[in-house]
Amino acid sequence: MMTEAIKEIIKRALEEDIKTGDITTLATIPEDKSASAEFLVKQEGVLAGFEIVEASFKEFDPEVIFTKYYSDGDKVLPGTICAVVEGNARSILTVERTALNFFQRMSGIASLAHQFNERISHTNAKLIDTRKTAPGLREIDKLAVRLSGAENHRMGLYDMFLIKDNHIEVAGSITNAVKACREWRNKNERGLKIEVETKNLEEVKEALNSKVDVIMLDNFKTETMREAVKIINGKCKMEASGMVNLDTVREIAETGVDYISAGALTHSVKALDISLNIKMR
Repeated sequence: MMTEAIKEIIKRALEEDIKTGDITTLATIPEDKSASAEFLVKQEGVLAGFEIVEASFKEFDPEVIFTKYYSDGDKVLPGTICAVVEGNARSILTVERTALNFFQRMSGIASLAHQFNERISHTNAKLIDTRKTAPGLREIDKLAVRLSGAENHRMGLYDMFLIKDNHIEVAGSITNAVKACREWRNKNERGLKIEVETKNLEEVKEALNSKVDVIMLDNFKTETMREAVKIINGKCKMEASGMVNLDTVREIAETGVDYISAGALTHSVKALDISLNIKMR
């Protein structure tokens, strides 16, 4: 999970906050003071990001000891002490905010994804994310989605073809756009999937005739979505997108689609309330 991209995100986050030094901590805390600090969860939710939190502390001070009492994906109640960090007091105080920013955001994403998954658990539909992530934090945001038990859609513009309405407009048709993607894929010897965004049943039929891997049903009403599912009839995967929220996701899942993408997972994140309470030794 600790990719080079994630390591770089952590380094940049620490540099952004600390730069030439945590002057308040340097001024008020003796250099040789040791301390321990508990991570206290203040609201019900799902935890995610323990490895990122630990790596944040160890990037600044390898001697810090981090102990977790729960695992990623665990549901916890208010008042839960989920981890403790021990070591140099200056190090703990300096990294505190960066570590909490990651922990709170990732746990917020995981908590929301868990709520979505609870509503569709009786179906075969899979919850997936989108590219609507915080700029520069995509690896972190999408990791939090995976840790919740949901799945990732494409990571970026490079690992899957997704033909959207503007591509179709410029190419002239779905058929033309799919043909061009298939030719590019063959020329570049990259076995990437092709997905097409559709906005009505006629486009669904055209995409199906083009033998794509995934058809996106974009902003379809549920009754139209059911018709699309019958037309596709398992010949390719189906993704429902648009108008997805906690109130609508159950009905969407019950239409029989394979995937439901929700931008809200990462673009409308409410951080889980977690604090770090330090105790001097």
